[in-house]
Amino acid sequence: MVIETNNITKFYGKKLGCKDISILVREGEIFGFLGPNGAGKSTFIKIMTGLLFATSGTARILGKPLNDISVRKRIGFLPENFKYGEWMTGEDLLSFHASLYKLDKSTVKERIKEVLSLVKLTGHEKYKLGTYSKGMQQRLGLASALLPDPDLLFLDEPTSALDPIGRKDVRDIMTELRRRGKTILLNSHLLSEVEMVCDSVVVINKGSVVIQGNMEELLKGEEILHICAENISDEVINTLKKIDENLIFENNKLSLKVNNKDDVHRAASIIVNGGGKLYELKTQGTNLESKFISLIEGGDNK
Repeated sequence: MVIETNNITKFYGKKLGCKDISILVREGEIFGFLGPNGAGKSTFIKIMTGLLFATSGTARILGKPLNDISVRKRIGFLPENFKYGEWMTGEDLLSFHASLYKLDKSTVKERIKEVLSLVKLTGHEKYKLGTYSKGMQQRLGLASALLPDPDLLFLDEPTSALDPIGRKDVRDIMTELRRRGKTILLNSHLLSEVEMVCDSVVVINKGSVVIQGNMEELLKGEEILHICAENISDEVINTLKKIDENLIFENNKLSLKVNNKDDVHRAASIIVNGGGKLYELKTQGTNLESKFISLIEGGDNK
C-alpha cells in the first residue's frame, strides 16, 4: 500500500479536526478524498505531508512510518490556498522549490523544462507571477509539486481556478501520471471531475469516514429508466408498476427504477405489446454527486 492509516485523529485543543481516519491507497491509483467544507480533509492531508502531527493513530506512507523524513523526497504536494511572491518569475519559483527538494543541480534546468511542458506553461517562465492569471498560477503550483518526480502526489483542489479546458488538461496530466505508476490523492469539490478520473474514493463528514471503496462498486445500484411514449393505457401503467410501484408518469414521459438490463427490456416490451408508441428510452445511473449528497445528508451511513 502507498498509504495505510489506522485511526488517525487530530484535536486542536478540544476542537476535533479528524477522527479515526483509516484508509488504504494502492499503488498507481487516483484516490478521491471527499467531504463537505470543514469535514477534516485539509487536516488529514497536512498530517500525511508532515505539516501537522496527529493526536493519535498510526500511518505508513510508501512503506515507511509517517515520521520518516526520507519519504518526503518522494512526495509532491499542491495545497488548496497558496500564495507566491508576485515579484518572482515562474522560473524563480521552480528553482526555489527545486532547492527545497535538494534536486541535483545538474538536472534542475532540464526538470524545470519538463514540468513546464507538462502543465503547458512553456514560454511563460520568464514572466513575473504578478502577471499570471489564476489558472496559470494553479498550473505553476502543480508544476512545483511535480518537480521531484514524486511517487505520491497530494492534490488539494487542483482545478479550482481553471476553465473547462484547463480542467481537462489537469485530468489528462493525472491519468498520464497514473499510467507511469504514480499514485495521487485528490481532494476536489468538483465531483464530476473526481468521477471521471478516480479509481477509489473515501467520503468523510464531521471528521470521520462515512464510506470508502472502489468507484465503480460504490456507484452500482438502481438505475432510473426514462421513457418517452404515447398511447400509454392504465393497463400498461399497472403492469409497469410490477417493476417499480412508485414510477412517475406525466405528459407522455415515464420514469421508473430498474435493477438490471432485463428490467429495461421488460419495460419496453410491456409498452409496445400494450399498444404504446415508444419514441425514447434511456437509463441514468447513480452519479457521484447524488451519492455524495445522500451520504452527507444521512441517507446512507454505511
